[in-house]
Amino acid sequence: MQALTFGGKEIIEYSTVKDPGLLHPSDVIVKITMAGICGSDLHIYHGRETGLDHGTVMGHEFTGIVEEAGADVKKFKKGARVLSPFTTSCGECFYCRIGLTCRCEKGNLFGWVEKGHGLHGAQAGYIRVPMADSTLLPLSADLDEKKGLLLGDVFSTGYFCADNAGIKPSAVYAVIGCGPVGLMTILAARHLGAETLFAIDVIPERLAIAKQFGAIPLNPSLTDVKEEILNHTHGRGADAVMEVAGSDKTLKLAIDLIRPGGTISSAGVHTAKYFSFSPGEAYDKNLIYKSGRCPARYYAEKLLKDEVPQRYAIEDIITHQFSLEDGAKAYEVFDKKMDNCIKAVLMTR
Repeated sequence: MQALTFGGKEIIEYSTVKDPGLLHPSDVIVKITMAGICGSDLHIYHGRETGLDHGTVMGHEFTGIVEEAGADVKKFKKGARVLSPFTTSCGECFYCRIGLTCRCEKGNLFGWVEKGHGLHGAQAGYIRVPMADSTLLPLSADLDEKKGLLLGDVFSTGYFCADNAGIKPSAVYAVIGCGPVGLMTILAARHLGAETLFAIDVIPERLAIAKQFGAIPLNPSLTDVKEEILNHTHGRGADAVMEVAGSDKTLKLAIDLIRPGGTISSAGVHTAKYFSFSPGEAYDKNLIYKSGRCPARYYAEKLLKDEVPQRYAIEDIITHQFSLEDGAKAYEVFDKKMDNCIKAVLMTR
């Protein structure tokens, strides 16, 4: 089959690789119909994440159709439309039982093979999905495929970030970073009841979408963001800041904007070795800090059950579609935000 594989720093190769096969009775093989390029893929692309084997099939966001199912698979038959979170999960261990499916004792991240161990990714014709019954979710005929793709990572992560912020209608909130996850965080925060919500970014087009989603746009290159938020909070600061950019600068901004006793909810993938604020600053702010990988399997199921994605045009953040063979170009466009790209997907039909 054809796939996009990791060839080194800023090298994505359109390669011929071996078709995946069933290794365990609980596996399925999924024919990919749509795969996403995620902001965390760019950490690998830029070499900020080390250890990935060259030749690893990239990507962890996908929808598809079951091509083959192992003997122990009960929930999915050949031809079933499915969506997937970005990690596998057993559904039975301590972490799965408490809803922290991203830390499943048997789970793995799609698109990560290190020293020969791990799972190949979804930017390919087919993918092997272990523990299929507890990993995959059905993609119903009335649910748009783009919504299904976003449920597997971006929308679930945005909702997780907003959920961790402890949204209350009367409070004041800020979201730092209006990329795909940031925009979904804004939408989720509004859904959860946020009335006064600031969106912080330097890209005007993204701020315009944030405004459409109900946020007050602030461009730090044009205005003093801290002063604006202090003015809206009688000098206190935001009740919670949702940081989704994953940089030391945005994390430092978050603690500058937060009021004493407030919450920083950080869903951005951080690769820095140290916090950009000190333990003393955290102490002086009586800071509540929540961070970590989103348990996407848990949230995707919850959001589907509550019919949340059906209420909003979350798919509007997908601005660019490419064929798999144009994957290297897709990475460049997404990385450099060319042509106002917010979210890029690969079509593999």
